[in-house]
Amino acid sequence: MKHGKKYQDSVKLIDHLNQYDPDQATQLVISTGKAKFDETVEAHIRLGVDPRHADQQVRGAVVLPHGTGRTIRVLVIAKGAKADEARAAGADYVGDQDMITKIQQENWFDFDVCVATPDMMGLIGRIGRILGPKGLMPNPKSGTVTMDVAKAIADIKAGKVEYRLDKTAIIHCPIGKVSFGTEKLQENLQTLMDAINKAKPAAAKGTYIRSLYLSSTMGPSVRVNPLKF
Repeated sequence: MKHGKKYQDSVKLIDHLNQYDPDQATQLVISTGKAKFDETVEAHIRLGVDPRHADQQVRGAVVLPHGTGRTIRVLVIAKGAKADEARAAGADYVGDQDMITKIQQENWFDFDVCVATPDMMGLIGRIGRILGPKGLMPNPKSGTVTMDVAKAIADIKAGKVEYRLDKTAIIHCPIGKVSFGTEKLQENLQTLMDAINKAKPAAAKGTYIRSLYLSSTMGPSVRVNPLKF
């Protein structure tokens, strides 16, 4: 793969054999984020668990203190009073069977998070094969299946992110934008790592956090010392 001049210049600033402290790492990510847009900064955490086993899954959600810098579009599947509550709380789209039909027939996905009340999960299950692969399926563990739709919407709009182990035992999660600066990115990263540590499965053996990298959308990755967390 060929990289542009900006990327190649950025790579020269990083010692890939070194594990940086969080403050150094966030500063490097900021200085190497040279795109013309405000790049997203992501954390990539490899864990010492086996994702093939149900008792070693790591999944949850956390509200980052400074948000993600993104405007999140929320769809709420609810009816009656809960639908009215969702509209009042600032949901971008609200409906029940009409929204499910729209997703099925029009392949509509103009939303980032789907929240549902428990009584609607029977209907939503019909489109689970559509929502699941896109990471849009409501889930109680991430707080998106709830009767308190107002709180769920408020948390999501405030910067709630979901973290989930993939098949290679890695968690990929945004922690903000390059424009946030070092301090805010560090605080968001610390909050995410605290949540992942608390979610450590009882069946996990040996070193839990194997490696941690930070990267901007168009920039190279920076290795962070996992022992700092």
